[in-house]
Amino acid sequence: MTAPRHLLEIDDLAADELGRVLDLAADPVHPNVLSGRTVGLYFEKQSLRTRHSCEAAVVQLGGHPVTFRAEEVGTDSREPLTDIARVLSGYHAAIAGRVYRHGDLEAWAAAATVPVVNLLSDLGHPCQAIADLLTMRERWGDLAGRTVCWVGDYNNVARSLCLGAAAAGMRLRIASPDGYGPTDEDLDRLAANGLAEAPVVTTRPHEAAEGADAVHTDVWASMGQEDEAEARRQAFEGFRVDDDVMAAAAPDALFMHCLPAHRGEEVAASVVDGPQSVVIPQAHNRLHAFRGVLRFLLEEA
Repeated sequence: MTAPRHLLEIDDLAADELGRVLDLAADPVHPNVLSGRTVGLYFEKQSLRTRHSCEAAVVQLGGHPVTFRAEEVGTDSREPLTDIARVLSGYHAAIAGRVYRHGDLEAWAAAATVPVVNLLSDLGHPCQAIADLLTMRERWGDLAGRTVCWVGDYNNVARSLCLGAAAAGMRLRIASPDGYGPTDEDLDRLAANGLAEAPVVTTRPHEAAEGADAVHTDVWASMGQEDEAEARRQAFEGFRVDDDVMAAAAPDALFMHCLPAHRGEEVAASVVDGPQSVVIPQAHNRLHAFRGVLRFLLEEA
């Protein structure tokens, strides 16, 4: 039996494979590749976009989603991760998980005999990155040579977005407070994933936004970081994407956010609700992104 392909992070895909996933995501034809089959969708965290988009994608491909929570199966308390992965592999065409610890997904992938997809972990959010790239491609066509700006914590969302942008031939400009930016390992990983020129890394949002084609941000404290929320609010003072930051970007720059957004914190209401914002089409593209991922893993990988 051929070992299954997994998508635990966006650089599990070569550049041409990422392009193919985007093509499949944009395809208006939805073949019944999951006819008579199911996909297991595992959640440790609250979810709006991920659960609804993934369940809808499975249905569009002719399958049935089986969504379950960690407390239902007693992950790593009632039985080990590896046993769960082996059992689920006998029921489902693929397994996807929204988890706290990336290592748990790696354990699933090592034991599973079907594809495993990362729906969010502490280290990456590849399906969100695919939706982001799809949103930008819909607006511009070719992504190569365009400039992406990230303002805020170089977190799981940022890491996947930047890796995907590197593979797509885009330029990167990153503004983070001291201690919250990309590490040397992150920068090496970007270079290994095809980034043609070193990213601009700064502590000044306006500098990062200068001439950018898209400005991205995310919340300052993610789920699981609640005890850091106050310290992060202080550290990220001055890193709000407001009208002045957007004015530094290209005149037709897009504003993007994975949602949920905290208006008045990481982004001004005038920006997230303004004419340059594409956050709702971006959210809708989560559906198309997961459908493209499933088609690639089940049809072509």
